[in-house]
Amino acid sequence: MSENSRDKFGFTITHQGEGLARTGTIKTPHGEIATPAFIPVGTKATVKAVLPETMKDLGSQALLANAYHLYLQPGPEVVDAAGGLGAFMNWPGPTFTDSGGFQVLSLGVGFKKVLAMDTSMVHRDDVIAENKERLAHVDDDGVTFKSHLDGSLHRFTPEVSMQVQHKLGADIIFGFDECTTLMNTRKYQELAVDRTYAWAHRCIAEHQRLTAERSDKPYQALFGVIQGAQYEDLRRKAARELNELDFDGFGVGGALDKHELGTIVGWVNEELTPNKPRHLLGIGEPDDFFVAVESGVDTFDCVAPSRVARTSAVYGADGRFNISNAAYKTDFTPIDEKCGCYTCQHYTRAYLNHLFKAKEMVASTLATIHNEFFTVQLVDQIRATMQSGEYHDFKKDFLGRYYAKRQQ
Repeated sequence: MSENSRDKFGFTITHQGEGLARTGTIKTPHGEIATPAFIPVGTKATVKAVLPETMKDLGSQALLANAYHLYLQPGPEVVDAAGGLGAFMNWPGPTFTDSGGFQVLSLGVGFKKVLAMDTSMVHRDDVIAENKERLAHVDDDGVTFKSHLDGSLHRFTPEVSMQVQHKLGADIIFGFDECTTLMNTRKYQELAVDRTYAWAHRCIAEHQRLTAERSDKPYQALFGVIQGAQYEDLRRKAARELNELDFDGFGVGGALDKHELGTIVGWVNEELTPNKPRHLLGIGEPDDFFVAVESGVDTFDCVAPSRVARTSAVYGADGRFNISNAAYKTDFTPIDEKCGCYTCQHYTRAYLNHLFKAKEMVASTLATIHNEFFTVQLVDQIRATMQSGEYHDFKKDFLGRYYAKRQQ
């Protein structure tokens, strides 16, 4: 079997839980991923403030980087010459890259973070954040956009996205899609679903061409991305149509009403073949993990653990809190007494409080190590309790304590 063989990728269900929930194993050329699994985000080929070796030590099975950002800097040719994303960043395990579609849209319309908006907002076709310049223009062939770094003009098409991601060399890559917001009209959501379907055909054709052309490289699995916002008929239509195409797996993307997360993901996964992995893009809150897993999701990624860590927000058994608050100035206990991460084994709340107050860079490092460990281990516990039959008790105990203050 050649290194480029498609047989290097695969998915096996190891335990079928209630409804759509399951555990499994994703096989890639750079190792296996036990699912469900949280995939930490290293946007620019790094999880901010943390060494790749540390991410391995804290239990991460795979990392996800962003095609848009790496395309702009340092450029896919540089990463390709380095031997691919994993070699470039000294990460030995499996890697993912998203297609760049989300960043083209979110930066293009000025929404830099999540697109899970309030569905009561005014619906329109031409969405732009207040006081922002439109940096991206979509047409049936692709997207023309300005770099957020220097204003230079660029063009992404399905073919370009595949070319960029092949050079980046991740084990799992995503088809180029048009990511909408919940503010877009129903008519525009229909257009985006149809456009993404047309682009999916082009992504597959270019992916197959590049796989044959780069036969000396490890096989890269291509996932199709399902859009449709909050509309059941559009989500099911998108899932059915992409399910018939030659994808290795699927990503659930686009605008999601967080309050309807399980329902929307359930619509999609009821339509998809069960023997291919499903990735939920951009979900990272603890309660979302339980909802996603019960709805049939195998992997998910989010920047939240590292992003909030840099603002001094840390996760604990009793919920999230800001370690920079005055209450922790002389608190010489760990962030979490029962946490096994490096930070909690060696440092106190008082020390982290001091580091954030002093604006020391290592503050972000220690907080991020803890948050990523907390998140990775939480999903690992979800997987273990699904297999042992203790899932419902674990869910009740964890969520009851973590969100207790919210319910008071």
